[in-house]
Amino acid sequence: MTFEDYIKECKRTYAWQGLPDIEVCMLCMGLAGETGEVVDYLKKVGFQGHELNKDKLKSEMGDLMWYFAMLCNYFGIKFEDVLQCNIDKLKKIPKRF
Repeated sequence: MTFEDYIKECKRTYAWQGLPDIEVCMLCMGLAGETGEVVDYLKKVGFQGHELNKDKLKSEMGDLMWYFAMLCNYFGIKFEDVLQCNIDKLKKIPKRF
């Protein structure tokens, strides 16, 4: 699946009816909330003896990705451009290993 295909599928479930200037706040809060769910799940695995369930982790990461995709869509930013921007930034950091 390409990122563009993913965004099309995400849009099917995106039913924002609010004001456009508040939309970014809603998407950012969702992104932060889903990030917290990923962190909380991994905390339970790492510190509370829960067994890692990769399907559960993928599900939580998928929720996180949904908000990320909708933010990209909102600002008209291609996922590939985000990846390239990050690699360009990382190339400026000296190798550690």
